[in-house]
Amino acid sequence: MPGLYIGLALGLVALIIIGWIISTINSFRRMLVKIDESESSIDVALTKRFDLLSKMFSAAKGYMKFEQETLTKVVQMRQPAHGAPMAEKQEFANEVTRGLQAINVVVEQYPDLKASQNIGKLQDATLEVEENLQASRRVYNSNVSYYNQKVVVFPSSLIANWKKFEKKAFFEAEAMKREDVKFDF
Repeated sequence: MPGLYIGLALGLVALIIIGWIISTINSFRRMLVKIDESESSIDVALTKRFDLLSKMFSAAKGYMKFEQETLTKVVQMRQPAHGAPMAEKQEFANEVTRGLQAINVVVEQYPDLKASQNIGKLQDATLEVEENLQASRRVYNSNVSYYNQKVVVFPSSLIANWKKFEKKAFFEAEAMKREDVKFDF
């Protein structure tokens, strides 16, 4: 009779361990789906941002004759493919930011262009897209943070190592946005 109890106890322990392993693997997979979903949101926001940049470029093109370098860069920019590494998406985001800044400088230099309703609407839409992109980045980084914690914290790290779940890269802020803001009066 004691052998039966020991066998049942061992069977119960084995069942609990197997249940925990399956649950942990499924948890990792759910986290990866959330990361993919939030990365897709970044892709959508980057695409909208690039489209707005292209529209602003078209609207400002007549005023930008001397800005040939900016024109060429905007035209040559290409959206990274879905599934591209996060570093490539970050570089694209940085390029679009530089393009938007260059176009905004041109808009400021030409009062007629600045007064254009089309440019005004595009600038407002750009602000909205920027807010959406920031929100998408925060969600992505939050999902990556939670996932990375599970990858490195015991006991889930045992499953992560066994199933080769690796840490994911965060979407970092552009270098120019990390600099201290300077006020010149």
